Amino acid sequence: MKKFITILTHLNLQTLRFNFKYFPFKQAIRFPVFVASQVQLNQLSGTVSIEGRLWPGKVKIGYGEVGIFDRKQSRSIWQVSGKVIFKGHSDIGHGSKISVSEEGTLILGENFNISAETSLICQRKIEIGADCMLSWDVLLMDTDLHTIKNKAGNIINAPKPIIIGPNVWIGCRTTVLKSTHIPPHAIIAAGSILSKPLEGKEAIFGGNPVRVLKEEVSWHA
Repeated sequence: MKKFITILTHLNLQTLRFNFKYFPFKQAIRFPVFVASQVQLNQLSGTVSIEGRLWPGKVKIGYGEVGIFDRKQSRSIWQVSGKVIFKGHSDIGHGSKISVSEEGTLILGENFNISAETSLICQRKIEIGADCMLSWDVLLMDTDLHTIKNKAGNIINAPKPIIIGPNVWIGCRTTVLKSTHIPPHAIIAAGSILSKPLEGKEAIFGGNPVRVLKEEVSWHA
């Protein structure tokens, strides 16, 4: 009865469209994904998979509350023609934008969380480990979007993967560009710009260029 009430609370056109587009009927009627009514479903193609046992609202898109934003006016966007893999429970907060191109693969680890207003743009591969949290106004982009060629006509700015280890907290207004690798148990200070592999154990990284600010630290949501 409790599950039925939960489903009714979140049942809207967007939730119906999303689940019955991406999942077989026996999975879709469990409504493993709740989609807020203000989410704009720009492109519902490609594939979506959720690993492990399914339950109503295992993945939530467009919900949450961050006091500095007007949630009613904060519109999430789903634009997917590639592959999205949820390793487990995920909360993608209101105003967040997910864009995965036809050749892109986005992998979100168990217990993944976005607070609000964050953008993930994937043309090749973005992989995020378990227990990661992205604050508001974060941008992850594994592509430059526009092609640059040298005099010989060769592309010199092809997309490159972004890999984020488990238990990583990325602070607000951080930009994570292609070729970035973030080690496990890292904290990324607000306003940082990342574009290369980081080295450091259980460290706070920050600045531009990014550097280790402090080591042997831990964080808790």
